[in-house]
This record gives sequence, C-alpha cells and structure tokens, in this order.
Amino acid sequence: MKTPQYLQSVDENARSYGTLSYNRRSRCWTIKGDPCVTELAKRLFPGCEGRGRGVARFTAHRRIIGDLNWLMLRYPLTVKEADRSRWEAALEEARAYAIRREESLNAPQYVSPPEGEFGGELMQFQREGLAFLLNNRRCLLADEMGLGKTVQALAFLASLDQYPALIVVPPHLVRNWQSETERFLKPDGSLRVHVIRGLKPYPLPEADVYLVHYLLLRGWKGELDKYAFGAVIFDEIQELRHAGTEKYSAASLLAATSENVIGLSGTPIYNHGGEIWNVVNILDFHCLGDWESFSREWCYGYGSNIVAKPELLGEHLRREGLMLRRTKDEVLSELPPKRRLVQYIDFDDRVYARLMEPMAEKLAFLREADSPSRRALLEDEICQLQRQATGVAKAPYVSAFVGALLEGGERVLLMAHHHAVMDIYKKELKPYHPVFITGRETDAQKAAAVEAFMSGKTNLCAVSLRSASGLNLQRANCVVFGELDWSPAVHSQAEDRAHRIGQKDSVLCYYLVAPSGSDSEMQDALGLKVSQFTGLMGDEAPKAQDVLLRESEAREHLKRLVARLEAAYRPKEP
Repeated sequence: MKTPQYLQSVDENARSYGTLSYNRRSRCWTIKGDPCVTELAKRLFPGCEGRGRGVARFTAHRRIIGDLNWLMLRYPLTVKEADRSRWEAALEEARAYAIRREESLNAPQYVSPPEGEFGGELMQFQREGLAFLLNNRRCLLADEMGLGKTVQALAFLASLDQYPALIVVPPHLVRNWQSETERFLKPDGSLRVHVIRGLKPYPLPEADVYLVHYLLLRGWKGELDKYAFGAVIFDEIQELRHAGTEKYSAASLLAATSENVIGLSGTPIYNHGGEIWNVVNILDFHCLGDWESFSREWCYGYGSNIVAKPELLGEHLRREGLMLRRTKDEVLSELPPKRRLVQYIDFDDRVYARLMEPMAEKLAFLREADSPSRRALLEDEICQLQRQATGVAKAPYVSAFVGALLEGGERVLLMAHHHAVMDIYKKELKPYHPVFITGRETDAQKAAAVEAFMSGKTNLCAVSLRSASGLNLQRANCVVFGELDWSPAVHSQAEDRAHRIGQKDSVLCYYLVAPSGSDSEMQDALGLKVSQFTGLMGDEAPKAQDVLLRESEAREHLKRLVARLEAAYRPKEP
C-alpha cells in the first residue's frame, strides 16, 4: 500500500517559513516561524498550543506527526539538525501506522500473543482485537460485555512485554483483575503483582503489574505518573466520562506518561454522546479537538454535549483507529450457545466478621453434640450462617457488577438464595426497577414479575435459586449467580431459565465468587475453575444415582467447611 499523500516528504529546497524542533522535557514539536503559519496551526489543530507570536507546539504522537507533515507540505519548515533523525524516525512511524490502519480497515488482521508469555487461547475475533490494540497503542476497546475485553487487554500486555504496567479498575473488580492477571500473564509463575492500597502514597515495591482502583487516583495524583509504566489500562473507562474531577485529572496525567494507553468499556457513553470526548481525550489528548470545537462541530453548538450524528462520530473513531467495537450478534458464530465465566468479586470483611459473631457459640454446641442427627443439624445451621454472611458481605459488589451489565443493555437474571441478600439487591438496584421471584410472592405477583421481564418493562429479574423451576425467562442473555448452591443441577436448572428453545443469543452465565467465606468450598463442590468458559458442570439432566452421589459429595464438602471453621474458631489454650 502506498504512503498517503499527506505523509510524503517535504521539499527541502522550497522556501522555509520557520523552524521545527523537539522539546525533550515536554515531548512536543515546536514551530517557530512566520505568524501566518503558527496562527494557521492554532486554528486548524485545537490540540496545538503556544503562547505569543510565532510559536506553536504539537504533542509528539503518530496522528499529530501526520497533521504536522501535512501542514509542512504547504508551509515548509527547516528541521533543526539536532532533531532531524528524530523527525525522520517519527515520520516513518507515522507512515507505518497509517498504512497498517488502512490495511486493517480493508482486511482485518489477526495476532496471537507470544507463547510462554500468555496462558490462554484467544478466539478469532479476540485475535483481531489484539491486532487492533497493537496497531493503535492509544485506543478504546468497546466490545459488548461478555466478549473478553479483559483477556484481550492482558494478551496486549503479554505481547508488548513492556513492564511495569498499571491497570486502573473499579473497586469491585480489583480481586478479579488480580486473579486474571496472575492466571494469564507469565505462566511460569514469575509475574509480580502489587495491589495499591490507601489514599496516602508510599514507595511502591518492585512489580510487573500494579493494580489501583479509581477511588484512589486522587490520592496518588502526581505520584503514579512518576513511574515509567510501559502501558496503562483503564478498565470500565466510562468512570472517566466526567471531566473536572481530581480522579479525571490524575488519570489524564497518567495517560500522558505512557506510550501505550488502552481503555476498556462496553458502555463508553452513558447519558450523552458528548461524554465520549472526555473518555477519548484521556486516551489521545485532543484527538477530537478541544471541547469548544468538538461541541461546536460534532454537537448542537458551543457547550452542547448531545452529538448531532452519533453514527458519523462512531465511524470517525473506528476509521481513525481510536475505537473497536464488536457486538455479540457480529461474532455469534464464534460463541457457544451457553458460556460460563467464574469471576472473583470483592466483599466487605467487616460485615462478614460481624455476621459470623454467633459462629463460636454454634461450634461449641457442635462439639457437645451427642448424636449424629444432632451433629448433622448443627452442621447445616453453621453452613447456612456462613453462606448468608458470605452472600450479604458481597451483595453490594454483586449489585455494582449487575448494574454495569444493565447499563450495557444486558437483560439479566440475578440468582441468589437468602432473603437478606435479595433485600440488599432490592435496595442497591432500585434505579433499574427490578422484579423478584423469591418464594415470598403470591402466584399473581410471580406471574406479574415474569410478564414485566418478558415484555421488556424491566431488564432485571432476581430469582431464588430454589424457585427457578418451571420459569420461562428466555429473554435474558445474562445469568448472574450472586450466591452459590451445593448442587450443580440447581445451577444448570437456573441457567436453563434463559437458555431455552427460542433463545437465539449466546447466554453468558457469571458465577461471582468471593475470595473468602463459604464460596471456596462450594466452588470446589461444583467443580468450578476460575475463568473457564464451558464444560464446567455438564448440561445433561442428571440420573437418579448421580443425584444421590452428588448429594453425598456435597455433604462431604459441607463437613470440610465445618471442619475448617472449627479449626479457625477453636478456643485458645489457657
């Protein structure tokens, strides 16, 4: 493919209108020349800065280099001798980038991460996503939820091999990112991950990957940008859709210090199209112009944040290599009918500890139990106490996760067991107008809830794990297990409320697992492995003997859970 015309070499013998030099401290190219050139540069390129007459500055990255060269074709500039080799290298990089971008638009490219650096396999559309990220080092991956943005971002880090990297995530996803990072990067076990804690900065230990959540950015403003991060990834970058906050300012400083900045979001635009300017401006400063010019040209006038033609803006972002978005419909042929994803979710340690206070007394009764039946009854009570404590402690984080799915337009069945957990969901998810089928409703209320969900009056139906039998809720395309049951058959039955005849979508079933509490033992009982997608529990109806066998196995897991609790709560020797 030929070099684009705007990136052709400038005639060195033509009349010069000024000089071009590179400022290493601010990492920008500076024009000092005739006012007609600098004034035109400032009018044409809103990202162009420079105080006083005859001075204009351009941030040094590939898109700007192309614009600057285009300007020099009309108004030639003399590149200072000390910066000539740097300019020629930057121009070559800009040419290669432009050619790759055109090639990827005409025929998608596919890349696999290097063997030995990445511990997983990518689907074809994910390999296309990796190629896009590698060709466009400052961009937004806006795939719909459930298409594996996390794994594509980690494949990007593995392919770059430019550590340390920083990953900025929402608070409720810190544990999951830590787990996924340790699983996929450097399978030989040599990866070092550090989770940044607290608002007060401290000297960071050496690590390959640092994790920090958005609420801490304001405390670390001016500190994290001092580290030489090879890449910065902003998960759920719609968290930065509002400018003018300390969080946004800190993120902007971070993005300016790295050559590789990737944003991930299935919902980059929440309320108004103008929010995309704030998001993309983090990734590539002023690539959409400054706010005034963007709102004037793309929206309905100065200061307006309603994009006049969203489809035109989306096409521009894709054409310029700023955004890649695939929907499930577009890649449905690559997806199995039903996918299972186990994901770590955070939980409140203090709430869990408070709810577990009666445990010591119950365990004392268990130690004094004089019959197998009495002991079995107490074991069940102990298990229920810990299960409820686990469910309540993680319920707010489950709610945040489900809220993100709903904001992305997903239709969700939320599964849980305890009424206390359902009550938290009802409070936390009230803005989404959920309906509930928990066993506490009358037949008429249950029928009304089904009708409301199936007719589209709400996109969220919360269902008790043991109340899902016989329900037809195939409008759902996501099933979220906020709590777990001992029985694989109960989960399969719950999944099948959505995965039924007539369902044309690929149903994604999320198992949200807390790092502590009862989930670990129950996860083992179900045979769930973190981040595996398919074939976890089987989809065939269990035979009678299988049911009896699994009930026996569940009892053994329950006993192990109680044994661990006995060890943890054993009275100390005097």
